[in-house]
Amino acid sequence: MAGYITRGQEKSVVLSAAQVDALVHGGSGDAALLYLLLQRLDGPVTPEALAERLHWSQLRCAAAESALQDMGLLQRTAPPEPAAEERRTYSAEELADLLESDGGFQMLVPQVEERLGKKLRTAELQILAGLYDDMGLPVDVIYLLVCHCIERTARRFGPGRRPTLRQIEKEGAYWVRLGICDQDSAGRYLSDYARKLEKTAAYMQVLQLGNRGPVDSEQRYILDWIDMGFTPDAVALAYDKTVFYKKELNWRYLNGILRRWHQQGWHTAEAVESGERKGAKKEAAAAGGKTDWMDEYM
Repeated sequence: MAGYITRGQEKSVVLSAAQVDALVHGGSGDAALLYLLLQRLDGPVTPEALAERLHWSQLRCAAAESALQDMGLLQRTAPPEPAAEERRTYSAEELADLLESDGGFQMLVPQVEERLGKKLRTAELQILAGLYDDMGLPVDVIYLLVCHCIERTARRFGPGRRPTLRQIEKEGAYWVRLGICDQDSAGRYLSDYARKLEKTAAYMQVLQLGNRGPVDSEQRYILDWIDMGFTPDAVALAYDKTVFYKKELNWRYLNGILRRWHQQGWHTAEAVESGERKGAKKEAAAAGGKTDWMDEYM
């Protein structure tokens, strides 16, 4: 067990042999340093406090935490469920009033029914009313939202599949958080989404996942890597390292590698290989050139 031993006025952090072996086998200096700090601190601590104490970025701290979890030295915890946002519940009278007196909602309902290929039930009309009246999305934006969700569902599950109004509502809430509130901002978002979506096939290929489309969790990772500027060849290199160490595709481990490279500004395979060569030379120089003989065999 790790813990403290008090010698005089000083406290010492003690690690078990198994913990040391895990840290050595993991090969991450950042993970080892973070683990020592966690053992040194008393009581709970926030990720922000850890990053500040170590003078690290949040990305670097998260990557070290991920490495410790992969070593089995930190328990994986599911992220807390976001608090459910309170949505207005529309009564039958309020729905009837919207349908009778609001021209925008009158026009929206048949358009959505046509796109979804069905008559909306009362519960579904309540959700649609929430998007329009409670969230304040304009009719043209809601129509683009519905079309986007239909295309995404068909692409993922095949032609003819349609999203539920709950799924549309969830995506609509996401659009509201992004500040998508008019046709121009919706158009820019959809164009950017389509551009990145076209690229995902190349990333799925280098991850040896074939021609299928990514599921939601996979797509979130890939779109994040695209946003950070990683090319498919850099992801392929990270995949190779992941499989070498983990014997399988481990998304979190692979993401940790890419986040560390992102901190270094390495976003292509060429940049990674160049950066790692320079790092190896620095380590060899620091060791007094003792590893120079290995260059003959590399």
